[in-house]
Amino acid sequence: MRNICIMRDIYRALNDFERDFEKVHGVGLNEAMVLCCLENASLSSGEIAESTGMTCSHTSKMIGSVEGKGLIERVLGERDKRQMYFHLTVKGRECLQGMVCGSVPVPDILQPIFEKNCNRR
Repeated sequence: MRNICIMRDIYRALNDFERDFEKVHGVGLNEAMVLCCLENASLSSGEIAESTGMTCSHTSKMIGSVEGKGLIERVLGERDKRQMYFHLTVKGRECLQGMVCGSVPVPDILQPIFEKNCNRR
């Protein structure tokens, strides 16, 4: 099979997974990645962008979205009051804790990846 055909199948599986994930958890995959990188630290938007691999513009949109849902909040930097940091709210931490392996059915093509990584935790 051609690589592009395999990528198409993976892309479709990810779209299906994201649709189901959003129904269960109330956030999309990019929003969940923002929550995930804030699990153990307060980060700036640039640090979130670097951690997730999203562009700064897209990160800003995702931060606004999860902030609007009450899952994160912003705080001023202690040293530099111009710097903004983000951290999980209680609601955000609860949402993230619900995102466990098995909470959303995984498409067959993605099963090997999930099985390998879910069994490690």
